[in-house]
Amino acid sequence: MTQPPHPPPYEQQPQQEALPGCWWHPNRQTGLRCVRCDRPACPDCLREASVGYQCVDCVHAASQEHRARAMQYRRAGYGARTVAGARVSQRAVVTPVLIALNLLVYVLTAVQAQDFMRNDVSRLFNDGVLWPVGIAAADEWWRLVTSGFLHFGLLHIGMNMLALWILGRDLELLLGKVRFLAVYFVSMLGGSAAVFAFGAVNTGTAGASGAIYGLMGAILVAVLRLRLNPTAAIGIIVLNVVLTISIPGISLLGHLGGLVVGALAMVAMVYAPAKNRATYQTVAILLLTAAIAGLVLYRDAQLSAQLLP
Repeated sequence: MTQPPHPPPYEQQPQQEALPGCWWHPNRQTGLRCVRCDRPACPDCLREASVGYQCVDCVHAASQEHRARAMQYRRAGYGARTVAGARVSQRAVVTPVLIALNLLVYVLTAVQAQDFMRNDVSRLFNDGVLWPVGIAAADEWWRLVTSGFLHFGLLHIGMNMLALWILGRDLELLLGKVRFLAVYFVSMLGGSAAVFAFGAVNTGTAGASGAIYGLMGAILVAVLRLRLNPTAAIGIIVLNVVLTISIPGISLLGHLGGLVVGALAMVAMVYAPAKNRATYQTVAILLLTAAIAGLVLYRDAQLSAQLLP
């Protein structure tokens, strides 16, 4: 046997490089990195992402960026919309505010009259009730609006506010706050105009029924637009019209005026083309308001000629 003159040198194993420390915990060595910023991070500082893992800073920054983009997206007019073009919402705001306003006015009239059942004898009630003679002879135009927030007694306001709560919540979520208010007030004006134009001259009328019947008409149009079964909506409207005719002291003209105007306003809301929808809806509400104003002015001219020498 022979041996080489020089034995082979001893081969040393390469030393393993030390792992970097976590960016947030430098005393923790880690072989993991954020897929977004590539900084070393320990498992406690990483969060699972759609691809790989991201560090807590990158996750927070991405969340802020997402919220900012979503806000810009909504401000630009995009996002989930209802058939009327309103942003999808989960809570009604305008409906309870309207109910609270009606209740506040009722309490004020009741306190002023010192009787919750005969609040109609209060001065506030008499100054705001829909009285055609006062409008024609004294130009008290505010009565067309203020009468929609006045009620005869506890039962009257209780029934109207219950109906407003039932109808208003769903309709407000469909229309959105601004469109819902537009339908509500144009229906109120429609009911008041019908009473003023075709009703008894020297009879006081009050109540939110004109606006509420307008919401009934709007519900029917919405049901038809969404291709739902309209039987229940039609049944409710027919039942209420029958009760209006059967029970004395209820203004049929105010109810029918609000019903027709509310239905027409809702047609504009849910059947307007998607392109320039808001413009079509605004023009439709303005045209309805102008038509109501024209009817009121025409009747005012008639009554003025009869009442004034």
